Amino acid sequence: MTKVVCPGSFDPVTNGHLDIVGRASRLFDEVVVAVLVNRSKQSLFSLEERIDMLRRATSHLPNVTVDSFQGLLVDFCTEHGISAIVKGLRAVSDFDYELQMAQMNGSLTDVDTVFIPTSPEYSFLASSLVKEVAKGGGDVSGLVPDFVLERMTEAFEQD
Repeated sequence: MTKVVCPGSFDPVTNGHLDIVGRASRLFDEVVVAVLVNRSKQSLFSLEERIDMLRRATSHLPNVTVDSFQGLLVDFCTEHGISAIVKGLRAVSDFDYELQMAQMNGSLTDVDTVFIPTSPEYSFLASSLVKEVAKGGGDVSGLVPDFVLERMTEAFEQD
């Protein structure tokens, strides 16, 4: 069985993330969506909220599970028997950075990195951009699942 990880902060999970996870679930036996715990970064949603939203958004994919990690991703991979990291690429600039990360990870362990190009309709999509537009009152429906949009709206109303 081929077990892979799709890592990220997922703050919030977007339809672009879900596109990559869904496509990875068709290519690999098991996909672990791993939420990065970064204590130094201010997130809109707590770790628990992000995990909950990801579980809900991927519940229709039987070979997808959600977990979290802190520290090095390659250590998480080694501890969980994961053979590859799946990364979505939006642009050439993503590739430059992600290739460097893939080569560094490969120098540390035998974990490979697989790149999946983002579907064109999501090529501009980033969680930070979605939050910025939503906070400013812009319409981000269609960019995130409906229940994520509701939670973002609630979070910004409390802000």
